[in-house]
Amino acid sequence: MTQSTISTLIDRIRSRDARVGVIGLGYVGLPLAVEFAHAGFNVTGFDVDANKTAQINAGQSYIPDVAESDLAACVRAGKLRATTDMTALGEMDAIDICVPTPLRKTKDPDLSYIVLAVEGVAATLRPGQLIILESTTYPGTTDEVVQPMLEEKGLKADIDFFLAFSPERDDPGNQRFTTKNIPKIVGGVGPASTEAASLLYGASVETVVPVSSTRVAEMVKLLENTFRAVNIGLVNEIALMCHKMDIGVWEVIDAAKTKPFGFMPFYPGPGLGGHCIPIDPFYLSWKARQNGFECRFIELAGHINSSMPHYVVDRVTDALNTVRKPINGSRIHLLGVAYKRDVNDMRESPALDVLELLTKRGAELSYTDPFVPELRHGERTFNSVDLPAALVQPPDCVVICTDHSGFDYEAVIKSGTLIVDTRNALKDKQAATIFRL
Repeated sequence: MTQSTISTLIDRIRSRDARVGVIGLGYVGLPLAVEFAHAGFNVTGFDVDANKTAQINAGQSYIPDVAESDLAACVRAGKLRATTDMTALGEMDAIDICVPTPLRKTKDPDLSYIVLAVEGVAATLRPGQLIILESTTYPGTTDEVVQPMLEEKGLKADIDFFLAFSPERDDPGNQRFTTKNIPKIVGGVGPASTEAASLLYGASVETVVPVSSTRVAEMVKLLENTFRAVNIGLVNEIALMCHKMDIGVWEVIDAAKTKPFGFMPFYPGPGLGGHCIPIDPFYLSWKARQNGFECRFIELAGHINSSMPHYVVDRVTDALNTVRKPINGSRIHLLGVAYKRDVNDMRESPALDVLELLTKRGAELSYTDPFVPELRHGERTFNSVDLPAALVQPPDCVVICTDHSGFDYEAVIKSGTLIVDTRNALKDKQAATIFRL
């Protein structure tokens, strides 16, 4: 049955007759769905959030990296629609699962979103379908968790249906590298699955890189982000060291990166944020522990990175001490609360930790972030304040947590307020009121 089944699927992909479903319409799923639609496929997006599906069907984008004009064009052309009805998964020829994979409070993997998505797929699974998991997870998830769930009713992977893992590699806010031109890693549970998944992605992205198994593909993603987390941990520790030695860490990095080989610049900051880098190393270390291996190096980097919000608050204390003010009762304004520049993503944002620590010390908090109009923290709700309004009566201290490109940093400096710059946003500025990491 394998040859006829795979041949039928391949023919449908090549002719663009294959119907493609994408489960999870966030930062990963929506850009992917649009790329599939651009490639000529009829695409259905699935999400439990009715507000998201309604916005998509109205041609409205809620993801900054997806231009509303592109989304609306796909919807008008009848190439893209969205629904909350998971029973329609049975109509799809290929299904991409792009749901979140957070951590539990114990730092163990939380696969509940994957399990729910796979249950929805399994309920309508039919011969000839291609299922691809994109959600970041530990090596073994596809063949240990997903495959048995899909095979419960008797269909066999790589024979009756096809199963692969292809790690998402999105970088929100990056205008140079997008879903279209970032190489796609693909690993199937067998050769037929790898072939089918590679062909599907090859129709919508520029480069496909097949690997030998789903576990290799799963490990690729964890290596990529653990590499970043460990190197950020290193440079954060160097920043702490440089502060003690009265050396400008930013100048050190700028000079070091002039070496044309053997060095790659990473930059210190208030802590890690986003849906990948703060989380993926824990997936890797958890799986390693299951196999009797302790990731001491990786976990040490995690400890250093998680301590950075505390160091930011120490720098706020240092700044306020220069004018003989305590944190308790001081008006402190956070500039930027999203986890990175020019995005609206709040997941794991270190600004939340900074806000929490300052609140516990009695500070009066406010913030400006054009990408995050409202921020709920505990029982409190904060609303973003326009920067000019925030500077009418300058706060005691401004903390640059996220270096959005649209901020008027010159106005902040001219206000005379103390500034703790955690992102080197004021790189070329010199003032007694500026405190850097």
